[in-house]
Amino acid sequence: MESSRKIILYVACTLDGFIAGPEDNLDFLSVVEKPGEDYGYSDFIKTVDTVIMGNRTYEWILKHAPEFVHEGVTTYVYTRTPRPSKEKVIFYNGSLTELALNLKKEKGKNIFCEGGALVANIMLNDHLIDEFIISVIPVILGKGIRLFGDSGPQTDLKLVSVRSFDTGLVQMEYQRR
Repeated sequence: MESSRKIILYVACTLDGFIAGPEDNLDFLSVVEKPGEDYGYSDFIKTVDTVIMGNRTYEWILKHAPEFVHEGVTTYVYTRTPRPSKEKVIFYNGSLTELALNLKKEKGKNIFCEGGALVANIMLNDHLIDEFIISVIPVILGKGIRLFGDSGPQTDLKLVSVRSFDTGLVQMEYQRR
């Protein structure tokens, strides 16, 4: 029996497809900041019990967030440098594909692919992402870190929903066909 566990890429990007500006700058996100509005994130995060992210994303969170945002959730940090794990943060330097396939077989809630671009692209190339929830920020950045690189495979998607917000953010949810 196959698990119903899904890997979901939940990410924000600019209209021209960047998830960060030069030097990992995320200032463009402030364009849509609105008190009390989280664009469905709190509902989404209740559906996951595992997070996969890259080391740069992890280090960015530690530097910019007052506390680790995934406290109590098993978090795999994909890194090339072996590091000792701590509590529910597991530093992983093996095959990301093998990790994802093994996690999908386990019982549990969904798996949040938080990014960054390297992790998202490895998972996209290996057809591991089941759903995409992409929030488009009404900004054209021009340069930075692209969400999807130029070498990914064609991936056919089915539109599940589109939500627009008064801040100009548009959130699209797709499932892989």
